[in-house]
Amino acid sequence: MERFGYTDDELLTLPVSYRADLLKDRVAIISGAGTGIGKSIAATFGRLGAKLVLTGRKPEKLEATAALLGRAGIEAHVHAASIRDPEAVAALHQAAWDRFGAVDILVNNAGGQFPQAAIDFSPKGFNAVIDTNLNGTWHMMQAAARHWRDAGRPGAIVNIVAVVGRGMPGVAHTCAARAGVVHLSKTVAVEWAPLGIRINCIAPGIIATEGMNVYSAEARDSMPDTNLMRRFGGALDVAEAAAYLAGPSGNFITGEMLHVDGGAQIWGDQWTIPRPDWYTTPQPSPFPGR
Repeated sequence: MERFGYTDDELLTLPVSYRADLLKDRVAIISGAGTGIGKSIAATFGRLGAKLVLTGRKPEKLEATAALLGRAGIEAHVHAASIRDPEAVAALHQAAWDRFGAVDILVNNAGGQFPQAAIDFSPKGFNAVIDTNLNGTWHMMQAAARHWRDAGRPGAIVNIVAVVGRGMPGVAHTCAARAGVVHLSKTVAVEWAPLGIRINCIAPGIIATEGMNVYSAEARDSMPDTNLMRRFGGALDVAEAAAYLAGPSGNFITGEMLHVDGGAQIWGDQWTIPRPDWYTTPQPSPFPGR
């Protein structure tokens, strides 16, 4: 059976591909840092020398991450906030600057969705996903950019999105939101280049974290067949990609989207709800001919 997620000990000991001081003295805000990919990004950035501001909706999960990082001597400040609330986001960024004097990196990892046929979405459910995944990411990006502009400092933003180019049946709401983030990022990469701000996106494929538990066993069992490597990726794969884009290795990269998906974007289709018989057995066509 696939194990979804790393143990705490693994987060602090799994080999990292970069030198230990890659992000020395950099300050990074990481959203959704209490679990899964965000927690792995926090651990990886901390092990590479960064000072961290951990944010998310649940303070107890953030505190647990900070305590874990403290075992390795990693400085992590916790500031719980809802990224849907522009005022809470502004307070978060101000607190980070007050605490550390500056911020260098923003990783927008917070988000969420639920599997459901799009025809059955309620307005409330659809809007909740859009508000978190698109609007919340935007509030964080704009707040970071305004601080960097006003301080005359460069900055780097990494947005964690999804593999949306081929669609993802069952989570149409998050596809809409994440596609919005991708093209928002490309646009402001142009607008904010004069400010010295780089913006890039990472599109993870199927990553073995506890977030997979939202999907049915049937959906999870079929997921490895949707990429060329025929397996799940690990959260460290995404974390190292984020370090690459946020660190000095990414100094000449902006407006890009890096797929960390085992080749899923060029092959296969991923269903997060049961696949209709239409796609598996011969069916009469409901479409009129000419």
